[in-house]
Amino acid sequence: MNDLPVCNYEGSDYQTSFWDRGGRAYEDAVEAVALRRLLPVGGKRLLELGAGAGRNTPRYRGFEQIVLLDFSRSQLQQARQRLGDTGPDGVSLRYIAADIYRLPFVDGLFDAATMIRTLHHMVEPRAALSQVRRVLQSNAVFILEFANKRNLKAILRYALRLQRWNPFLPEPVEFAPLNFDFHPSTIRTWLRVTGFSVERQLTVSHFRMGLLKRLVPLALLVKMDALAQLTGDMWQLSPSVFVRAQARPGGQTIGEAVAGEGFLLCPACGRSPLPDTPPELVCPACGKRYPVADGIYD
Repeated sequence: MNDLPVCNYEGSDYQTSFWDRGGRAYEDAVEAVALRRLLPVGGKRLLELGAGAGRNTPRYRGFEQIVLLDFSRSQLQQARQRLGDTGPDGVSLRYIAADIYRLPFVDGLFDAATMIRTLHHMVEPRAALSQVRRVLQSNAVFILEFANKRNLKAILRYALRLQRWNPFLPEPVEFAPLNFDFHPSTIRTWLRVTGFSVERQLTVSHFRMGLLKRLVPLALLVKMDALAQLTGDMWQLSPSVFVRAQARPGGQTIGEAVAGEGFLLCPACGRSPLPDTPPELVCPACGKRYPVADGIYD
């Protein structure tokens, strides 16, 4: 695949400026509610795509291993500083700096995956979703969050001619460089053609308005949103939508023998498994070298 543009958060203080100090307590809390409703009770390996600084990682309970993947090394460094290599319930944490369009894992490795606030940076969402399906086992759970172009605010602005793009058309809209909103039916179509079945939808962040967040107590606003989320299978009119999908049969589940040899794949040539030999991994097929530093595989 040709190189595609990537929204790179390298060197960003996104966790601090946007989440910790950016007045996003409401958004964080309602996303936690949605994840509690959609996450499986546990499993062997979960892949967190676009993990960033690990904001959501502690919410993935009951897994033996969580793999945090992000394009930015500095985001993963922040995550490792906050979380370490072992979670509070003994879960093993691994950190991988990689490109979602070329996931460095053998086929059928994970029994669960999440992609929260990440798809909206994808120029080729279908290509990214195809890669996710490749590394998932059959019947694995995939939780996807996407930015919804057909939200009430956009519909109102379009009706009042305050915006030019039509929220009802199926194609994505790039409202800022490498920032896309998607139509819910388009997302469902992409999931279907890449090998997923949609099980449940939740609408999230219904009250994402500065005035409401200032006037209404946080606990009450979260309870209101938690109730409104349950309309997600009927309509999707909120700015954020969470989808629980299942990987349809057809994927591969790796054997324990293969897993023991290493579960990484060379993203340059596709050779698998890639020998896991920190502080440097060398592909025996193409000679490509991948450093491992500060606990992060690059």
